[in-house]
Amino acid sequence: MATFAIFAFAQVAAQSAPASVTVQSGDSSLSAPPSIGSQLSNQEQSAKAAELFAPVTKANTPKIYTKPVSSGPTEMDLRQLWGELKLNNPQLSSLRESYLSAKATVPQIAAPANPQVGLVWSGMPVNSPFALGGANAPSPNNPGGGGISSNNSISVAQPFQFPGKKSLAADIADTNAEALLASSESTYLQLGAQLSTLYYNALAAQKQLQVLKESVMRLEMVKNVAKARYANNAAAYVEYLNAQVAQSAAEADQFNVERQLQVALNNINTLVGRHSREKLVLRGDVRRAMNGVPTLVELEDYAESSHPALKSSALQLDAARKGVALAKKAYLPDFQVIGSSYTPRGPFSANNGAMFYQFELDLIIPLYFFTKEKYGVEQAQRNQAAAEAGNISNRQQIVLAVNTAYATYEQAKTQTQFLKDRQVPQADAAYKVGLTQYSNNGQGFNDLLTAQTQLRNLEIALAQAESNLLQAQAVLMVSAGKEPF
Repeated sequence: MATFAIFAFAQVAAQSAPASVTVQSGDSSLSAPPSIGSQLSNQEQSAKAAELFAPVTKANTPKIYTKPVSSGPTEMDLRQLWGELKLNNPQLSSLRESYLSAKATVPQIAAPANPQVGLVWSGMPVNSPFALGGANAPSPNNPGGGGISSNNSISVAQPFQFPGKKSLAADIADTNAEALLASSESTYLQLGAQLSTLYYNALAAQKQLQVLKESVMRLEMVKNVAKARYANNAAAYVEYLNAQVAQSAAEADQFNVERQLQVALNNINTLVGRHSREKLVLRGDVRRAMNGVPTLVELEDYAESSHPALKSSALQLDAARKGVALAKKAYLPDFQVIGSSYTPRGPFSANNGAMFYQFELDLIIPLYFFTKEKYGVEQAQRNQAAAEAGNISNRQQIVLAVNTAYATYEQAKTQTQFLKDRQVPQADAAYKVGLTQYSNNGQGFNDLLTAQTQLRNLEIALAQAESNLLQAQAVLMVSAGKEPF
């Protein structure tokens, strides 16, 4: 870079006091910079972004649980859990602060460069290195005072970039911040999908516990029938023992499912920002939640137009294109304006000489064969090409994820419908027939136990299939960029 200077001089004959700099030290001269929260509130933002990334205050600052775990249980459904996730998840809180930090850089970039204030004095002889005032001027008391006069100046320099550079750089920073916001919304949906999976697994565990309790009751009935028949010499005692063993096995399975349910509740508490030992009761009807979903074409269209990940990549591509325009502006020169005043007397003595004013305009132009500018443009163009390829890849991956999730949902729906309409009713009928025959002094104790076991297994399979269906439905909605409500 090279700097050219243009000078303008004006000589003023003045018998005045020397130039001075006055510093005001009152509270009225100081004002706090505008807060980033107030600037954000004046911009257009989506309702979800305003709710998810509202400026942090003392009231909504996330806190680490140090208080004792409350004794009363909290009852929540899936929608309430998503609300807790949005407000209290530490990862989302970190992304929110990162977004606000990125937005705070925008006014910094758009602000003008700081001015420079200089004070210079010159012409000091060897015997007086500081030469303040008229110490070096000849006088009657000091005829050999050196005969060298001081030249002193006060200058103020203000650099300027070529018009449009700062505004474009600030626009790029703002676009990157909005891309970070969209990426944060995508992370929120992913965490919500994980929360939905845990929620429906926990509901399935609750349903399995109910099935196992009913199985224990059925086996208690079989055990009582076998005991009564043994008392009447109509059955062997081993049948009573086998029924008791089957009942104990069902109770053991019940203990295992209770442990799985507790682990799921601990994971849910941690995900929504609560202490893992907080007591939580899940509320929800699995079958009522199995509502219809849009068609595959509708989901694909929605994903391509509204998915936060695609919004983020599109904003990154926009920022990359603006980066190319900014890199091309590097060929344009920058400026610096300097205003100064100087006098041949010292800065701390009476000014008995002429005072001069000087105006300087510096032109900072690219030189050295435009090497930096040329490679800066090439770097920006490469970044734009990478952003374009990434945007296409993200679009393909989102559409593929929607197709895969839809196929999984259709398979889970078919399996659930088959278990619900055919297998479970048939197993229930087989168990009731076997119990009736065995109660009426018929044979077939082993057949009765087999029918009861088969009914229990199919009811558990139905509960898990319904859970898998709702998990697939939630993943499908999240894959398209929607909340599963």
